[in-house]
Amino acid sequence: MEKYDIAVIGGGPGGYVAGIKAAQSGKKVCLIEKENLGGVCLNQGCIPTKTMIKSVEVLNSIKKCGDFGVIGVETVGAGIDMIKLQQRKSKVVKQLTGGVGALLKANGVKVFKGSASFIDKQTLQINENQITADNIIIATGSTPAQLPAAVSGGEYCPCHAPCTTRDVCTTIITSEEALELAEIPKTMVIIGGGVIGIEFAYIYANLGTKVTVVEMMDRILPMVDEEITSQVTKMLQKHGIDIFTEAKVTNIAGTEVYFEHGGTKKKVDGSKVLVSVGRVPNTEGLNLETLGLKMNRKAIETDGSLRTSIPGIYAIGDVNGVSMLAHTASMEGIVAVENILGNHHTIDYDKIPSCIYVHPEIAAVGLTETQAREKYEDIKVGKFPLAANGKATVEGSAEGLIKVIIDAKYNEILGVHIYGIHATDMISESVLAMSLEATAEDIPWAVHPHPTVAEIIPEAFHAALGKAIHSL
Repeated sequence: MEKYDIAVIGGGPGGYVAGIKAAQSGKKVCLIEKENLGGVCLNQGCIPTKTMIKSVEVLNSIKKCGDFGVIGVETVGAGIDMIKLQQRKSKVVKQLTGGVGALLKANGVKVFKGSASFIDKQTLQINENQITADNIIIATGSTPAQLPAAVSGGEYCPCHAPCTTRDVCTTIITSEEALELAEIPKTMVIIGGGVIGIEFAYIYANLGTKVTVVEMMDRILPMVDEEITSQVTKMLQKHGIDIFTEAKVTNIAGTEVYFEHGGTKKKVDGSKVLVSVGRVPNTEGLNLETLGLKMNRKAIETDGSLRTSIPGIYAIGDVNGVSMLAHTASMEGIVAVENILGNHHTIDYDKIPSCIYVHPEIAAVGLTETQAREKYEDIKVGKFPLAANGKATVEGSAEGLIKVIIDAKYNEILGVHIYGIHATDMISESVLAMSLEATAEDIPWAVHPHPTVAEIIPEAFHAALGKAIHSL
């Protein structure tokens, strides 16, 4: 029986980063992955969705080329070839997952292909093999949640990507199947207006699908600052997307989705029904009941150091249910390994950025304005519109704004919210500033190059301090 210092279950952005970090620290490490390296992020999430969004952006740029003085380009009838889109997406995914494998090999991490289950707190069964490890990191990710509503005339798609029988599957799909469609559906009903649902709504609406979003909450993207949500809603509606909020789905019958809205019963038909109501931590097959791990509903409970209730066992990424984001998982992997090495590290979940890849993009870190007003006695808010930024105007995409929220007493940065082009790239500056406990006065003293969209950041802080320069 082989013995390791650290065993990692799961090869996603949390698991493979933890494995590499541990190996670089001189530990004997193995990683167990039952499917493809890279996890949901590389195979059924972040990377494939952004690949599809890039195709959409290229299509929209072609349609607008005349606005930039480009002539001689035939744009009438411009559209997307889904087969070629899928081929490019597969190529991108294959390249990146192959890179993960190369990194693990180069760092001396032993990779087992198969499913792992616990025999005891230091012993794992992997197919017909058994291994032992002084420390075990669980990084098994999550799976799409199913809708708690009656379904008749069909069932959830029984296939798992990649699938060659997609056209004969039932109409009810999850995000995994939505990434594999070989044809553009004429209509799609998306149940759930969270990040995943809205990104797919944006993708398919721009591909030519008539999209309807049904959301139970009083607004889509409930985790986003309300002012930005309002603008995003209007943008999506301009793309022809129908949005019903405060709507409760009661039944799905074949292609028809029935829901209650505004005191009345309604239905909408979709040739595809995408259920996007969140994700569930994936612990199936791990035999956790043998260990008696403390759980938080379906998630494995952890402390700030990623330790579980059993010494030597850690849980990172979606499986602990704290912050289901790829970059959170990667940082948790590093934090877990550091603690195994005897260094005391924790992760500050209040400074985890979130990104939504519609156009314009959405990115945020920290508290929304509503949350800040509830927590602090007095706050100051600074805003700057993209329409007043030279680079955004040059690029022909000057929609949106930046909003910064600071504590009125100490000028502590409480939250930064960007709705505009390059938002997901620019938010890192604010994450770093908050991590280093910079104040609102510090940001404008950092010279930002001109012309760049990033100039909106110091402008917003000038505004929050009551000294706006390029806005009224």
